[in-house]
Amino acid sequence: MSSLNKIFPFYLITLQSKNVSRLIAVVLFGTTLLSLSAFAFSMELSPLTGPAFVIDGDTIKVKNKRIRLHGIDAPERNQWCLKNSKKYRCGEKATGALKEKIGVAEINCKEMNTDRYKRIIAICRIGTLNLNKWMVRKGWALAYLKYSKDYEYDEKVARNTKAGLWGGNFVKPWHWRRGIRLNTRKKETHDASLCKIKGNIGRGKKLIYHLPNGKYYALTKIDEMKGERWFCSEKEATEAGWRKSRL
Repeated sequence: MSSLNKIFPFYLITLQSKNVSRLIAVVLFGTTLLSLSAFAFSMELSPLTGPAFVIDGDTIKVKNKRIRLHGIDAPERNQWCLKNSKKYRCGEKATGALKEKIGVAEINCKEMNTDRYKRIIAICRIGTLNLNKWMVRKGWALAYLKYSKDYEYDEKVARNTKAGLWGGNFVKPWHWRRGIRLNTRKKETHDASLCKIKGNIGRGKKLIYHLPNGKYYALTKIDEMKGERWFCSEKEATEAGWRKSRL
């Protein structure tokens, strides 16, 4: 009996020690998880900050990470536009405007998400100045309404004041990437006997041309600001990517 009295307290002490050890292990494990979660969260929310290398009017690099400016679409680097009946490199102009605005300043970018090309989609600022908004307000980028309406009002202001691209004629960047080009013919040629084929952009951005004897020819209106255009021959229309209307 005396031997049992000696063993039992020892068993209790051993059991308590094991329970304490397990409790400490659980606490340490939980603390580690919380620390890792907090670190990951802070990494996710921390902005990309530093000098920027401008690739084009809506794409930059910060710390070797490619960033696409959220909610805007600027002309492609090789894109040209019209102003006062003269061609100019509006893609280079937009790139130059962003490059000049940033200069050597440090910018900070808040990541929104990533696109299918694995570029970071972000809102970038110099101090409190929103560069995305600035590019649209100055007329060197359009509000990319397909993805965001954040800068819809700024585009209206730019259009009304004829800022940047709005001071002339241009093809919207998303149409340019589809192969649509600005029609540089003078309006008088639209009434000429050779250039009456209407190149219309229909639903789903389908490129369809209509002949004068077509069913919808009279109803089709050409808006060159949308990238629609006139053609002098069916060959010209098909080579430009349009297909003939079935009616």
